[in-house]
Amino acid sequence: MADINRSTDQENWLGEPRKLPDTLNVLTILTFIGCGIGFIASIIYFFNAQNIYDSAVAAQDRMDKAPEWAKSLQGPDPIGIARHTLDNKLPIFVLGLVATSLCLYGAIQMRQWKKNGFTIYLIGELLPLLTSFLFIGASTLTGFRGIMAFFFTGLFIILYATQLKHLKK
Repeated sequence: MADINRSTDQENWLGEPRKLPDTLNVLTILTFIGCGIGFIASIIYFFNAQNIYDSAVAAQDRMDKAPEWAKSLQGPDPIGIARHTLDNKLPIFVLGLVATSLCLYGAIQMRQWKKNGFTIYLIGELLPLLTSFLFIGASTLTGFRGIMAFFFTGLFIILYATQLKHLKK
């Protein structure tokens, strides 16, 4: 008789579907949007790597005349970063797609109440930082772009970690 009122993982005792917590819902939706942008950006950067390098070289002449605060936003070696990105565009592209796919799959798993989705998501978030460090160099993780990458990566990891209490193994 006691088994009649036992709830499942997805339903409460009235048989209604369990509602995803609002924070987890918003985070996963933002992750889906970010993954879509990430897939598109990876494709665009791969096919336009030469144009991006040429633009960086052309912009460097103007940056020499820019104020110091504007120069600091680019990091210590913007041409070197662009050159390494061009030279390693295939592994960066492939690992970018893998990382984005891992983030997407991890978010889907967390929407299904699975705690292992966080680990998958975490790997997907950290892989681009490792890829940048290995194929471009430490200088890519400095400047405004590096600061923003660390900020948003850290923010989302922390926010997802606060939602682990809602997830099941």
